[in-house]
Amino acid sequence: MLLPYVLLLQAVLLSGVTCRFITLSSKPSGKQKLFLSRHVVTESDEFDGGVLVNEFGVIEAVFKKNIIDKLQQLKNLEVIDGGDWALLAGGIDSHVHVNEPGRTSWEGYVTATQAAAAGGITTIIDMPLNSIPPTTTLNNLKIKANIAKEEVFVDVGFWGGVVPGNEGELKDMVKAGVVGFKCFLINSGVSEFPYVTEDDLDKAFAHLNGTGTVLAFHAEVQIDNKVADCEGSSCPDPTLYDTYLASRPDEMELEAVSLIASHLNKTDVHVHVVHVSSAGVVPILEEARENRIKNSYSGWRGGVTAETCSHYLTLSSEQIPPGHSEFKCAPPIRNNTNKQKLWEYIRDKRLDLVTSDHSPSVQELKGSNFLEAWGGVSSVQFDLSLFWTEAKARGYELSTLSHYWSAGPARLTGLQEKKGSIRVGLDADLIFFDPNASFIVTPKIIRYKNKISPYMNRVLTGKVMQTYVRGQLVYSDGELIGGPKGQLLLND
Repeated sequence: MLLPYVLLLQAVLLSGVTCRFITLSSKPSGKQKLFLSRHVVTESDEFDGGVLVNEFGVIEAVFKKNIIDKLQQLKNLEVIDGGDWALLAGGIDSHVHVNEPGRTSWEGYVTATQAAAAGGITTIIDMPLNSIPPTTTLNNLKIKANIAKEEVFVDVGFWGGVVPGNEGELKDMVKAGVVGFKCFLINSGVSEFPYVTEDDLDKAFAHLNGTGTVLAFHAEVQIDNKVADCEGSSCPDPTLYDTYLASRPDEMELEAVSLIASHLNKTDVHVHVVHVSSAGVVPILEEARENRIKNSYSGWRGGVTAETCSHYLTLSSEQIPPGHSEFKCAPPIRNNTNKQKLWEYIRDKRLDLVTSDHSPSVQELKGSNFLEAWGGVSSVQFDLSLFWTEAKARGYELSTLSHYWSAGPARLTGLQEKKGSIRVGLDADLIFFDPNASFIVTPKIIRYKNKISPYMNRVLTGKVMQTYVRGQLVYSDGELIGGPKGQLLLND
């Protein structure tokens, strides 16, 4: 009965394959799956081979083509051959606003996770604000989890929030399993999630020191601004995007990041800057990281990391038409020169990950006035294709997609030993991706709740063909398969 496993182990030992191998159980309790592709993609490599997944949805082994035939001798084996479709680790979107409960008309767990599955995102991390209540206490976290637990089509983790006066709740939320915390240095746009002052920051850092957690910042600070404070007929036209852009200049980001850097000598907490819009942020963060490393900080990337978003890598301010507030977000989309600089940072790996900042709202909150409209871009369903469209045009390999959309977010959120890579022992969160296929974004295919998008009618390159969560098929050929199969990433 053990002969196939002995032959398989011999094949691995003789093949020179560098991938690790976990000994298979001699009495498998269910059907194992073998995923095949001529283009198995990891963070640093691409090869013709396969991924063996056990009955628990965990990767047992990763193989090159020369030993695939030996696997056919295994019993209870389902072979899933993607052919020329690339096989990648599922995406992890660490910046998604689900908004349920309280603002479920904007977005809910069902629609958000269905859209994620259709877009090859196998894990989303829910931001702590825009729901009512916000995730700023342990009890509020439990409320959100109880609502989400039966509704999710992909796995869902949670950020906690730091707001004035809630520092006593933070360690309990760490124990409960939040991936980290988010705070604002400027008005968040919702009254139930106020921004923090420097004194609030000191208190939060004091409570979070030694916990190994992350504190993520919306890095803008308010500055004196004639556009933002203008009233009357002499003010610039609010239907023009340039008016909004002038109201949130680069300096708001640069001053905020400098403020964050000034606090790093007081804490061992990993700090992360979300949705970097201004390219000038990156050198400031790099200097802060170097100073931390000099002081013997041993964490990932010196405990100083940053993300940018699909809209900053895809869009530029010059192309935004008057009155189209579906393009509005904060920080704003800047000019094409800035976008190209962000892509240089992607090339040189000076940024750490890319996210959607999926921040939906109802149509009534949009309108044509950029200064008054709700700011937020919805894109969780299309982000892998958005990134690949731009990356492929610049000559990047699929491993770049895996680095920024899977491995990077996994490291930020502490999931790197569970998700984010095609590696032995990790969850078999996998996607088949056709890098040459194209499609058009239309309302008909949008699965998130409010079908608003700055990408409407845009042709995108790279299409998610199938999505698997822990080896279970959740999306295929434009259709969701079965009911919710996701899990909540919280401690029991």
